[in-house]
Formats: sequence, C-alpha cells, structure tokens
Amino acid sequence: MADDTEKSTRQARASRDDRLKSALRENLKRRKLQARERAASPELSQNEDGSLSKGTAGKAGS
Repeated sequence: MADDTEKSTRQARASRDDRLKSALRENLKRRKLQARERAASPELSQNEDGSLSKGTAGKAGS
C-alpha cells in the first residue's frame, strides 16, 4: 500500500514538473517576442524616468 501511495506521489510530481516546464517555456517565448517587437518599434521609446518620448500615448483628446 505504501508503494502505491509513493508511486502516485511521484507521478503527480512529474506531471506538475511537466506543466511548470511547459508554462516557463511559453512564458519565455512570449517575453522574447515582446522584446523583439519593442526593439523593432522605434516610435515609442522610454526616457530614463519611464515616460514616453514619442507617439500618442498620454496626449489628451486623442
């Protein structure tokens, strides 16, 4: 009986590890894509204080 419990615990942990690996991989892909898009888009850049230097963001009535 202890063997069955131990086996199911191992399977549950392996399943969880697989889900976490997959989620981390997808998150990394998404972050890389976002970084590429930001690098390719020169119209919106941030100043040192975090404010936008160009574009329509923050303009009233736009």
